[in-house]
Amino acid sequence: MPIYQVLIYAIVQGITEFLPISSSAHLELLPRLLGWVDPGLEFDIALHVGTLLAIAAYFFKDWIQVIGQGLGLTIGTDEELKRNRMLLWLLAVGSVPIGIAGILFKEKAENEWRNLLLIGTMLVVIGVVMWFAERMGTHKRDISGIGWLDAIFIGIAQALAVVPGTSRSGITIAAGLFRNLDRQACARYSFLLSTPAIASAAMLPLLKMRKAGGLPHEMVVPFIVGALVSAIVGAVVIGFFMRYLKGRTLYPFIYYRIVFGIIVIALGFLR
Repeated sequence: MPIYQVLIYAIVQGITEFLPISSSAHLELLPRLLGWVDPGLEFDIALHVGTLLAIAAYFFKDWIQVIGQGLGLTIGTDEELKRNRMLLWLLAVGSVPIGIAGILFKEKAENEWRNLLLIGTMLVVIGVVMWFAERMGTHKRDISGIGWLDAIFIGIAQALAVVPGTSRSGITIAAGLFRNLDRQACARYSFLLSTPAIASAAMLPLLKMRKAGGLPHEMVVPFIVGALVSAIVGAVVIGFFMRYLKGRTLYPFIYYRIVFGIIVIALGFLR
């Protein structure tokens, strides 16, 4: 796999995984438009490993505090997290729906659902859902106020992310807005909630690959470069997005999704 392709894939993954615009849609369209060969399972694992490294590094302090408080310890300095000592267990409950969806629909998500018409439709539909969420949410609650109903509602929303074109961050942030969380709280909770799912998507295939004989020699360099570049880009994008949401709306991402989705649907009809 040429290094320039590795870099482009990794950069696209790092950008689109954490912005609410769907990484699966962009990564599915990229080789089709450029005429590249599918990079294969090994490289897909590398991108997921990079994504996991990015989110784990950026939210490392949050996770230490969340886990510590969930186990009854007094740890960490974040005031919002201090006021929600049940957050670890809320995240655990919220992770159940995506786990069930992954088990039930993994094969469909990786095969027949990866068609441009479905991907484009989900880009548009979830874009419209995000628009309604922006309009209807009061943006008054921070992460300290998240409770069991919020956890279940946002967790069920995350389960839709198994469908290509949905965007894990897009649908969970929209769900948080419908529950009247402020935008930063939505994104922060979304990223924390996504961590177990991303870890599962990265580590389980990695273990299977190891048992099957390990990484092919020719994929060692692409794997390392892809993981590191997607991790670095991803961490930068998370930081940008969290700062962006301090005083701005999701409308630019919503309009991008809808326009991009219409283009993807048109390409699907032209095939």
